[in-house]
Amino acid sequence: MSEPIPDLPRCAWAQTHPLNAEYHDEEWGVPVYDSRALWEKLILDGFQAGLSWLTILKKRDAFRDAFEEFDPERIARYDEHDVERLMGNAGIIRSRSKIEATIGNAQAYLAMRDNGEDFSEFLWGMVGGRPIQRDFERDGPVPTQTPLSVDISKALKKRGFKFVGPVIVYAWMQAVGMVNDHAETCHRRKPVAAMG
Repeated sequence: MSEPIPDLPRCAWAQTHPLNAEYHDEEWGVPVYDSRALWEKLILDGFQAGLSWLTILKKRDAFRDAFEEFDPERIARYDEHDVERLMGNAGIIRSRSKIEATIGNAQAYLAMRDNGEDFSEFLWGMVGGRPIQRDFERDGPVPTQTPLSVDISKALKKRGFKFVGPVIVYAWMQAVGMVNDHAETCHRRKPVAAMG
């Protein structure tokens, strides 16, 4: 990531730390269509539960190292030895339940693939294939969850995913550009194009 440009109008949360500003300016809300990248972001949003996103950003490189670049094929084969290895890694969030959920989520991701369900196509299909442009005047303030995030959460849980409650899913939808929740005054508010 590059240094954020000072004094650009940003969403309020992005003004609290330079790392937040960089992430906001370069990644947050940009549509992600790559299945593995979508899965990685979902895992990181699960690790963020109860913590600040800044904590995750500071540890993201350590997470990528610890989880072998979030390769679902490798993670799906992790055993108790790997769980203990990860529990001893001070560079990541050492939550046994979140680590075990990541392993199970890798297995669920691969099961979807093996059943002919592409992760990206499945999830983007649930939002009509294009980013949802929220209208603050019509829709009101940014929610923590929506009926759609509840539906996506249920669909993921049905497929064996964990740490994918509707609040986590909505934060993830914002991060991967499924919904545009940039503040009206934010320099990134301009609607983004749908998948070509």
